[in-house]
Amino acid sequence: MRQLYYQFIAKDLLPELWIDRDYNLKHGLPADTKNTMKNYKHLGDIINDGRLAGLIDWLAIEDRTRNLQMHASWASPHSIIRACADQYTVDLWAGQSHHVEVWIEKEALIGVIEGICTELRVPYCACKGYTSQSEMWEAAQRLKRYEKAGRDTVVIHLGDHDPSGLDMTRDIQERLELFGSTANIDRIALTWEQIEEYGPPPNPAKTTDARYEKYREQFGDDSWELDALEPQVMADLIRDAVQARIDQDHWHEALERQQTGRDQLSAVSRRWQTVVEFLGSNGSGDGEQE
Repeated sequence: MRQLYYQFIAKDLLPELWIDRDYNLKHGLPADTKNTMKNYKHLGDIINDGRLAGLIDWLAIEDRTRNLQMHASWASPHSIIRACADQYTVDLWAGQSHHVEVWIEKEALIGVIEGICTELRVPYCACKGYTSQSEMWEAAQRLKRYEKAGRDTVVIHLGDHDPSGLDMTRDIQERLELFGSTANIDRIALTWEQIEEYGPPPNPAKTTDARYEKYREQFGDDSWELDALEPQVMADLIRDAVQARIDQDHWHEALERQQTGRDQLSAVSRRWQTVVEFLGSNGSGDGEQE
């Protein structure tokens, strides 16, 4: 819902009659702004009504924080081999000179980066603001294992353009160094250049943030949310940053090995009855068939 709201704001889709000058002045906002908590809640109510009325597909909006956990089961050994054929993967990064991870400030945006990170086979996580000390220590130990193996480690970071959001990139760099990692932190969003290019809607920077004064001296009183970037823009930024660190020859060789393994599993699946008969005739099984 938050991502949807910021797309409405960025594209100026909210009606002019939603401008409430009295509310805005009362809350210290620009008199003619539509970007308010009141309008966020109003849009949320409309979206909720639209879903209940059957006007908005239930699959169009996802709640990634509440999911039923289920246990996998299979009708037969044959069925799991058939399913695993397409799921079989190899480490496409084996033989690469880099190890790359993608870290994003907000858990709500994990769904935006999941697809591209899965495609490029890079680990990804939500920092949920400033990363906890435990998670930072564990990340450093993980990265150091790759560094000891001779690989350059890179953390691609995406965060808000506000006093804390910018400082989080510095914090990640310094605490990873504290725990012995030499990882390079590459902040690819949100940057001032992207704000100028895409024009996301501004929000008042939090004056209560301890880093506010330093931020205001450089950028003024406004801040910008990462959520306001188009999902495709974020995906393209990640793709460019990751692919710049991929040895394509090694990558395609790994893809070929992966396809060979999938073809072999598919062949076993198609001839499962023959496999069972072979195992039974050699005393390696009970000869049970589907």
